[in-house]
Amino acid sequence: MSTAEAKNRLTELIRAVEAGELVVITRHGRPVAQLGPPPAERGEARLGGMRERIKLYPGWDEPVTEGEILGETL
Repeated sequence: MSTAEAKNRLTELIRAVEAGELVVITRHGRPVAQLGPPPAERGEARLGGMRERIKLYPGWDEPVTEGEILGETL
């Protein structure tokens, strides 16, 4: 749909997007914009929400030497 046509039919285009359509707007036959639904709302973060999905193995908090970080072997 051309930019001029989109300007004249904006209300109709918004209804189409609400119905699940994706609308591409063109200028001189080339796509320049796209109308679509907004991103889904993110859920609220909960304290402890990842507790069952994260595992900390023994020794995870032990100090690391600079050589170990750089991959150097002695």
